[in-house]
Amino acid sequence: MNIVYIIGFFILGLVFGSFFQVVALRLVKGESILRPKYSYCPSCHHRLGASELIPVFSYLFQKGRCKHCKQKISLMYPFVELLTGLLFAVSFYSFGFTLDLLLVLILCSYFVIVLVTDLSYMIIPDEVTITVSILLVILQFVRLGFWGGLIQLASGIGLFILMYLLMLLGNRLFHQESLGGGDIKLMFVVGVAVHPVLAICVIFLGSCIALPISLIFYFMKSENVIPFGPFLLVGLLFLIFLKVDFNSFLDFLRYLS
Repeated sequence: MNIVYIIGFFILGLVFGSFFQVVALRLVKGESILRPKYSYCPSCHHRLGASELIPVFSYLFQKGRCKHCKQKISLMYPFVELLTGLLFAVSFYSFGFTLDLLLVLILCSYFVIVLVTDLSYMIIPDEVTITVSILLVILQFVRLGFWGGLIQLASGIGLFILMYLLMLLGNRLFHQESLGGGDIKLMFVVGVAVHPVLAICVIFLGSCIALPISLIFYFMKSENVIPFGPFLLVGLLFLIFLKVDFNSFLDFLRYLS
């Protein structure tokens, strides 16, 4: 029976992945996510029919081109749909029907939207971060009780302040913007999601993942700015899927010592 649920969550992820891209791209362009209610080709603005809205398969059947204007469709669309499907399936496989599953699905959804907006436009929409923050705060109070939820809320505020101070330090050292405002607000989400100590680990992991990639971009394209948000969320999801909690982290430190 589990395999049926896993497939079901994979298909659900494909559908949501398509929806998340619409939300992400409309928000960064300043468009309404409600109007128009239909999806359209970004090149010719033709209203997409039902056969053009099937996640992944529409891209394959149309050979990566719009049926009407024949313009190429970005490979980002099927990639994000598949990624969301895989994340949803792995989330259910790891956590089953629990409140933890709901937490992870919210974070995976946030990661997908941030991936699209930050990679494409170097923007993390405040609307998405605020919505996710509210959902996580409510969920943490339900999962952990009043005091547990309060600790996670304080953790989010503390991480936000820490990242803000790091930004001020970086700006002073490098004489340019070292962190975006979206990354700072994103750390509130990270702080609410996990233990404060693990949230610090997320910064470390995200930096370790981002460093070699930033060096590659620098030497290949002379780019000295890369989006940091997706790497922070990769570090967060890495810890969550490995089910690292504060106690297991302490055990790991004792083992090292």
